[in-house]
Amino acid sequence: MFHVPAFTLAHPAELVGYAVLGVASGVLSLAFTKIIAYFRPKLRALPEWTQYVQPAVAGLLIGFVGLRIPQSLGTGYPYIDEALHSQFTWEMLAILGFAKIFTTSLSFVSGTPGGIFAPVLFIGAMIGGAIGGLEHHFFPQISASVAPFALVGMGTFFAGFLRVPITSVFMVVETSGSYSIVLPVMISNTIAYLISRRYQNVALFDILAKQDNLELPSMEEEREQIVLRVEDAMRKPDLPPLQASDTLERALEIAKISTEEVLLVRFPTGRWASITRKDLERMAREHQKETQLRELLSTARLPILHPDQRLDDALRFIQGHAFLPVVSRAGSRKLEGVLSLPDILTAYQRAS
Repeated sequence: MFHVPAFTLAHPAELVGYAVLGVASGVLSLAFTKIIAYFRPKLRALPEWTQYVQPAVAGLLIGFVGLRIPQSLGTGYPYIDEALHSQFTWEMLAILGFAKIFTTSLSFVSGTPGGIFAPVLFIGAMIGGAIGGLEHHFFPQISASVAPFALVGMGTFFAGFLRVPITSVFMVVETSGSYSIVLPVMISNTIAYLISRRYQNVALFDILAKQDNLELPSMEEEREQIVLRVEDAMRKPDLPPLQASDTLERALEIAKISTEEVLLVRFPTGRWASITRKDLERMAREHQKETQLRELLSTARLPILHPDQRLDDALRFIQGHAFLPVVSRAGSRKLEGVLSLPDILTAYQRAS
């Protein structure tokens, strides 16, 4: 699709130009997003009969722009290729970039979007080329060519507008066929992405979905959600657990000084069980006090948790239990803490 010239970094100071490109792309991608997000619902709120007129009006305005700047119409791929070969002045590149923002915004908000991928590449190439041409004009000694700026600009605007910084890095690398361009792309992309995220929390397509009353899960939002672990909610037990070899008499003595109504019982094999204070008292009346707990709880088994498990997973196991033991991954006999349903709810309240 594009004939990309070889990339060369003429001077380390040229990286400052790529940083400036990141700032410009971040600001313009933010403005592009806000224009669409603001005017689209405004036009949709107009009387229903205007929905038939709006595309025609938008087409008329875009046609007027096309009469003066025909390069702003269509996908613009041939003009991107020309920008990659320094066929435009930096002034013309800037005009083309702003004209494409205007025509694409008109098309999108009027209800007749003609796609967003090609316009984003076009705008990015033109803005990048304009920044590169401006640098080359004032600092010819540190700037080798406009072409790399146009190429990096495609990825940078793509990252700021569509919120896909890693994808845009791969896109530019694969388009150029050279890994030497990675550093300029990463510098420019990161700046544009951070500016866009800082001043527009919700990505464009999530905004459009919400405007259409569609609640779709956002991968961006899910990535930023704090994942609570069992260790964030567990607490230390008030007393060491009972041992399976303890007698009923000893278990009752420990139960009297415990603040818990339910006591944990640890088996030598790493299996865990629990017993309530009332059950202990009942068993003491029915059995001899020298009877060991292992004989009375031979089939009992309690689910165990680990500190690094997700708290969401713990909810599936805790139902029907006062609390569960949290044990070490290194060995299930080592008790790290206990976890109850109130502990989980408290952790979620702290995180909200």
